[in-house]
Amino acid sequence: MNHLDELGYLDIPVDPTLDLFEEIKKLKKEKNAILLAHYYQDADIQDVADYIGDSLGLAQKAESTDADMIVFAGVHFMAEVAKILNPSKKVIIPDLKAGCSLADACLPNDFAAFKSKYPNHVVISYINCSAEIKALSDYICTSSSAEHIVNSIPAEQGIIFAPDRNLGAYLIKKLGRDMVLWDGSCIVHEIFSLDKILKLKEENPESKIIAHPECEAQVLEHADYIGSTTALLKYTIENDAQSFIVATETGILHKMQENSPHKTFIPAPPNNACACNDCPFMKLNTLEKIYNAMKYEQPEIILDEELRLKAKLPIDRMLEISLKAGIK
Repeated sequence: MNHLDELGYLDIPVDPTLDLFEEIKKLKKEKNAILLAHYYQDADIQDVADYIGDSLGLAQKAESTDADMIVFAGVHFMAEVAKILNPSKKVIIPDLKAGCSLADACLPNDFAAFKSKYPNHVVISYINCSAEIKALSDYICTSSSAEHIVNSIPAEQGIIFAPDRNLGAYLIKKLGRDMVLWDGSCIVHEIFSLDKILKLKEENPESKIIAHPECEAQVLEHADYIGSTTALLKYTIENDAQSFIVATETGILHKMQENSPHKTFIPAPPNNACACNDCPFMKLNTLEKIYNAMKYEQPEIILDEELRLKAKLPIDRMLEISLKAGIK
């Protein structure tokens, strides 16, 4: 095992006097690279990124870019999607250990055995899964496209939905579809404390509670609005309310505040004293790691071509349905 494999990132000292914003901009130009960042990244990473979005928007951008190198400030499955969709590009991730609790809880052998119990069902997998799980799926979805994906399938057709049981349960309730759910969840979205949220609401009665559908049902029941990360951001811009209690990863508050500087955004509290509404995987990325990754072009995402093609098919179906629905 080499040093990179052990750590997951390039442990090369960075000169503390460097202006990393400027250095990263120089590297982007020099290498014809694009820096894609998820809304859950730290504010400084969002500020230096070329594009910031949720999983669907990032996938669309990764597919369409003409850059030679894609640097993905997100988590591992997102960088994999970029490579699946645009295999001729070099795809770099700052830290290989930036994973996902949903992906980690759905292993290929286990899921294949689960799938075999329902041979006549089609499989819709949330994009928060590995390339191997995507290859075992018929459709991929994101939180912004999930309803359209489910509705595209005939009502009489059985569906397996994986790996997020909370998003799956939300879709069952909203759409009235009977789906078999894999028992997985996001460590960030399942830890919000309903009691603390309701106490915040009492203290801030004018606030709107907004929540991501990965949250548990008891939280969603009290939300004034439920939507994908992008949808939540749009809602805070367009809604007349001046204060919002936000039940999703705290990284999105940077863009919310930037777009609506006169409004107040309160992160929904977890059910303990830790900062568990920060995704520990997303927060592994830093400007220093991004700088080294761009400079040395490592760690690189490499995928077996047969696996890539199998995983691409259900993603293509998602992108086609999303395009028809006008979702960006």
